[in-house]
Amino acid sequence: MVRSRRLALAALGLSLGIAPLLWQSAASQETASQALTILADVQQANAMTGVITARGNVQLRYPARQIQATAAQAQYFSREGRIVLSGNVYVLQEGNSLRADSITYLIQESKFVALPAPSRQVESILMIPDDPNQQIIESVQP
Repeated sequence: MVRSRRLALAALGLSLGIAPLLWQSAASQETASQALTILADVQQANAMTGVITARGNVQLRYPARQIQATAAQAQYFSREGRIVLSGNVYVLQEGNSLRADSITYLIQESKFVALPAPSRQVESILMIPDDPNQQIIESVQP
């Protein structure tokens, strides 16, 4: 049943021009690493608006940018290059994490915008190198 959902959604993705988002070919490792994959209990795609909505146990993987995320819902706005995750959102990228009620990822800018639930806060955990200048100095030396 899961395979049939993926195939049906992939066919719908072809009409939206976003098939790589929905269905990865095992034949191409390079394409797979650049693909953004969304797994969920239910997914809907609107060919008129170019919006894909995923609901229930949403998992997002974007290996090219080392991003993993979970949420209750995700919406991918293909024409705007924007992903909106909502409901207990957790994002992990290169060891750094972000928790919020809603997080928008602007794909072209590689930028996250996080908003808390009412009377709550956004939580960020950032991995800071022991000596942040060391990396800069090493890259400058011949």
